[in-house]
Amino acid sequence: MGEVEAVRVMVVDDHPMWRHGVARDLTEAGHLVVATTGEGHQAVRIASAARPDVVVLDLHLPDAGGVEVIRGLRAALPEVRVLMLSASGEEQDVLEAVKAGATGYLLKSAAVAEFLDAVRCTARGEAVFTPGLAGLVLGEYRRLAARPGAPAGDGGTPRLTDRETEVLRLVAKGLSYKQIAERLGLSHRTVQNHVQNTLGKLHLHNRVELTRYAIARGLDD
Repeated sequence: MGEVEAVRVMVVDDHPMWRHGVARDLTEAGHLVVATTGEGHQAVRIASAARPDVVVLDLHLPDAGGVEVIRGLRAALPEVRVLMLSASGEEQDVLEAVKAGATGYLLKSAAVAEFLDAVRCTARGEAVFTPGLAGLVLGEYRRLAARPGAPAGDGGTPRLTDRETEVLRLVAKGLSYKQIAERLGLSHRTVQNHVQNTLGKLHLHNRVELTRYAIARGLDD
């Protein structure tokens, strides 16, 4: 099995030992650590120059909250993907981070292998969550979709192929790309391509936004 392409990563955590340990694990796995910092505002300032594919971000920093940093990073580098790596699994912390634009949320209790896999998945645009947190996020999207005035399917919805719609339904149910590929008898790459085509047609940026779109239109039923 071939190795995946190295991911450019910036690590943002105010605990030096933890920050250096994460950077070491990434480097040993063949990824390129383009910057490390313990300050949120500095992370935003250097993002454009460092151009990471993924920012591994702690939720609580001395100079800025995680939501503020996520928004700053997305403004400085719109294509960047943010993987939260936090000790907090509180519902409010998770939902606020995702709503601000985080692609995934992993607890610091995760094993190294789980973390490295999450970085690779985040770089591909997949939403990655510590087990249990994905259900929380999907539940919130369903709650938002049920509110009066929530968007519903209409004639102006961009036309998707039958296969794209099938993949979108499984995305809305919270399945990973690997699970979708196995369910439909497709390769992982083919599923990725269908998701990317769908994102382009719907003018969305990542799987989190795509999941929210699909649930709002009842595609998770």
